[in-house]
Amino acid sequence: MFSHFHGHGGRFRHARRGRDGEGFGPGWGGGRHGGGGRSFGRFFAHGDLRVVILNLISQEPRHGYDLIKSVEELTGGAYSPSPGVVYPTLTLLEELGHVTVTADGAKKLYDITDEGRAFLEANRAPLDALLARLSGASGERRHMPRIMRAMANVKMALRMRLANGSLNEAEIDAIAAILDETATKLERA
Repeated sequence: MFSHFHGHGGRFRHARRGRDGEGFGPGWGGGRHGGGGRSFGRFFAHGDLRVVILNLISQEPRHGYDLIKSVEELTGGAYSPSPGVVYPTLTLLEELGHVTVTADGAKKLYDITDEGRAFLEANRAPLDALLARLSGASGERRHMPRIMRAMANVKMALRMRLANGSLNEAEIDAIAAILDETATKLERA
């Protein structure tokens, strides 16, 4: 069993406490993880992106931009976190003592600390489950751009057909039959 903050519903915990004595929620400082990225649903629960980023840093020191691209690759291109999510998350990881930051020219290079490694080890089971889920999502979503393009083509064809003027009853019935037949085929595919 992994440890978590009681009452916050997150899977991963950290030992930092706020001024009021309450633990920071798992999503504290990280915001919602959907802004700026291409998303076909919510990839991360509160705190999950933070642990994924820490895990990526544990593999090798990284810059913020590298982390954005690595998360995008991890999700098969279906999700790319915005800088407005990644950089506050990196600041939080630094404040927690999980990463150190060094100047690398004009960029910052993030490296994991012993405390960060201990945190990952303490949460290995939920991290592994999360990575497995993301790996599966990556494979499932790999073909989504083609499906989304095809859906847009159907929508555009319908708009063009409807924009050409009024349709008679036979044309309306024919279009409805095509759409109904397509829906039935999709349900059985």
